[in-house]
Amino acid sequence: MRKFFENHYVFFTYSVVMDRVGPEKILMKHTGKWLFVAVTLAGMLQQAMGQAAVCRKLTLAGQLNAGQEWRQAIGGGWVLRLIPIAGGYSGWDLAVDRVPAAGYPDALLVATPPYGSINEREIGTSFGLRAQDAMGWNPRSFRFLADQAGFREAQQLFPQVAGGAHTPEAQRAAARLMELAGQAASGQLRIQDARLSPGVADPQPFAQAWALRAARMVHTETPAVGGKPTAQGTLEWMRFTVTLWLPEGWKTPAGIQQSRGPCQ
Repeated sequence: MRKFFENHYVFFTYSVVMDRVGPEKILMKHTGKWLFVAVTLAGMLQQAMGQAAVCRKLTLAGQLNAGQEWRQAIGGGWVLRLIPIAGGYSGWDLAVDRVPAAGYPDALLVATPPYGSINEREIGTSFGLRAQDAMGWNPRSFRFLADQAGFREAQQLFPQVAGGAHTPEAQRAAARLMELAGQAASGQLRIQDARLSPGVADPQPFAQAWALRAARMVHTETPAVGGKPTAQGTLEWMRFTVTLWLPEGWKTPAGIQQSRGPCQ
């Protein structure tokens, strides 16, 4: 939990929201709102650091090709999904949803801010990242609401926060969303191996450390389709593990590796 809140505190105080089309449309917006939420996160971090709860730790593993979806039931009527990113990008979005699906936003999106910006839940070539940068940003930490009532409440609050309004109502909605996120379960995805066609553009300044890390990771580079490399490249295949920390009394489906340990 400490790592999650420290990482997202930095995102919020940075106060830059980048449009998904790329770095050429960096938008300075929502500053007041995100700084307000950052203060909320800081207080929650101090409170969370004093907690030492025991969780049920689930370990999942999978692989998928470009354009494919991967899913795994995790119990309680919830399913973890990796969904291909739409809009011409390469890669996958992490999501946790009900069975049947409960609509947008999913339980992982609402609990893993910032919204409308570069985010650990999105493993792909959006926001100016190249394929190798997306791989090098590893592991990815996230949170998700595993309580149905809290999830339904968060879905109702989300439009007020994501819409960018600077109103007392939006601030109260943001504070409540962060409170719900502080009660959420946590997870981490780690890429174990990947196959990609690397992008030929220079890495964005914020992605340079990920680019260096990617060079040390296990992966295979393949020629671009048609022999014509692109600026961002493509993610063609990924093998990964996912660790989830859920409440101690969680009913886990048969066949999933599980153990008890400190919540993260």
